[in-house]
Amino acid sequence: MKKIHIFGIGVIAIAIAIIVSTAGDASTYVNFSQAEELALNGNNGSIHVVGKLKKDAAGQIQEMAYKPELDPNYFEFTLLDNNQREQKVVYRSPKPQDFDKSEQVVVIGRMEKDHFEAEKILLKCPSKYNNEKLETTEYQAAQL
Repeated sequence: MKKIHIFGIGVIAIAIAIIVSTAGDASTYVNFSQAEELALNGNNGSIHVVGKLKKDAAGQIQEMAYKPELDPNYFEFTLLDNNQREQKVVYRSPKPQDFDKSEQVVVIGRMEKDHFEAEKILLKCPSKYNNEKLETTEYQAAQL
């Protein structure tokens, strides 16, 4: 066997190892109905749900609860997924900075009985330098 064949086999083995190791971290984008169905089927892996905050006609966020004087690590809000289903989301960390300015929110976590438990929140806010672009910021819940 030539050295070039051994080198090629080594490169292929490394590529397969990288693909296998990253495949476990990959999760899928679903809506809240699909997330609920996955939870009922026993799938407790992290999933992504994309949505928008529930706002009134004046643009004020509705159904948001954050009382840092009582519990700074409990933040609750309502998210509308792409199918317009409302779902309560609980994030067990402080409220992310610029949460009120976000145009779109991605929550990463799992569905519980009556709410979605978010481990991470990705906020897509309008860029302050370019009005057409959305700037993404990631926040992760504290480990308990």
